[in-house]
Amino acid sequence: MHLIEIDSVQRWMEDLRLMAECECMYVLQSKPISVEGDGHSELIITSQQDLPDSLQTLLRQAWTITTELSKIFYNLEINRWQSIHNTAVRVNCHIRSLINESNGYSKTASREIQEFGKILMEKCTNLTTLTESFKYDADEITLAPMKPEIVETLTSFSQSFSQMVELALTHEIKGLVNQLDTETNLYNIETAISGLVGLTQEGAHLCHIIAKEGGVAVLLKLCRQDAPCYLHVYALRALASICAVEEGINELEKVDGVLCLADLLTNESNPEATRAEAAAVVSQITSPHLTFTQHLSSFLENMEDIVTALINLCKDASSSEVFLLASAALANITFFDSMACEILSQLNAIKILLQACRDPQRVDTPYSKDQVVTILANMAVLDQCTSEIIQENGVELLLEFLHEHPPPGISAEGSALERVLQKSAVTLARLSREPNVTNIATSLNCIPRLIELCRSPSERNNSDSVLVACLAALRKLAASSSQCFEDTDYQQLIKPRLVDSFLLCSNMEESFV
Repeated sequence: MHLIEIDSVQRWMEDLRLMAECECMYVLQSKPISVEGDGHSELIITSQQDLPDSLQTLLRQAWTITTELSKIFYNLEINRWQSIHNTAVRVNCHIRSLINESNGYSKTASREIQEFGKILMEKCTNLTTLTESFKYDADEITLAPMKPEIVETLTSFSQSFSQMVELALTHEIKGLVNQLDTETNLYNIETAISGLVGLTQEGAHLCHIIAKEGGVAVLLKLCRQDAPCYLHVYALRALASICAVEEGINELEKVDGVLCLADLLTNESNPEATRAEAAAVVSQITSPHLTFTQHLSSFLENMEDIVTALINLCKDASSSEVFLLASAALANITFFDSMACEILSQLNAIKILLQACRDPQRVDTPYSKDQVVTILANMAVLDQCTSEIIQENGVELLLEFLHEHPPPGISAEGSALERVLQKSAVTLARLSREPNVTNIATSLNCIPRLIELCRSPSERNNSDSVLVACLAALRKLAASSSQCFEDTDYQQLIKPRLVDSFLLCSNMEESFV
């Protein structure tokens, strides 16, 4: 009776709008004309230009459907009942379009996707049937009991949709890997690698699929072949991204990938660009942020050759980008195994790195300084390295780093400068076990700068890590020569427990200085 009481013209116009939208969606390649006035209806899709058209379409459709599903959940949460059915209809149309695109796949893949498609269409039908009455009835008391059933349907639909998309992506990725493995035309090889590189930028899940489908082995196979430099560069760039996930590193280990990287780095006949990209892969697989990189037994076997090649690359780098990649790899390796610091000491690495810091062509960004001071901090643990850093005027360089001023606010460069301040103070604290370091630091007015960083939050960009490192450095220096400190500084920064000094400085107002 309620439906009969609704004006027939109004009912016809509402139905017409939905039917017209379905037609428009096919004409506009599944880009629906929004019928809602809220800002959530706009989709901003940034597709990778180097992806094949089929992959771009698949990712765009998956993103669109995922966004529409999130709208349904959102509208359901805030009880916007009348919007739910419209969105469900759009999801239905997008799924039909996605299934139609799958007709171009091989028979096996298409059959599997079609099976998922039938399941999805059945669930879409259930969803639209459930939400049909939402257009005409906004009574929350009547509609609220339907929420659990809709949520269950949506959850089940989302799971089936994810499985179908993963199957389609796996099929596309398998095609790229096979093309890279069997193709002889250089242009087609470049296209396949570019597609893999583009996929790695779409998220870790796609890196998992690439590794699972043999992408790492094929890329390393190309790196071992006599191919143009630019293909090696592209292949190594893809490898660096894939090795951000555990499966990528496991596959690298299975096919002796570390040995291949060592060969590329140590062969000085290879172009600098190739060796720099190999350094980037080494930096990735030794990243201290990844817990699963510590099991690379083959890396320890080749570490001396790799470290030697990397420090030579730092020494001869023609640009700041090359130096950054090589120094980042070295910095990570010093965390990976303490033996690396001993190898670097034998290779005169401290002198090479300190000279590079005075060369603006090689070190011109806070990111490079961060890598250098990381290496120095880790090497400063060794006694033989401590004296060498002092002899090479490393304390002066640390003081220069301590005078860096991070820009206010949150930025990548600001974070890098904060790390430079922190690690410079840590290095200075480790060096201070040498008696003459305090004298050098005093003559260079290093102590006043450390005190300023403790007392002035703006100087350290309100960084607590910088504060702790500076307090620790001051206490190490005070242990050798407490008379270098004024009484107020000693009573507040040195004498109390570290946590008490930290709380005092972290809560300090700017006007105190």
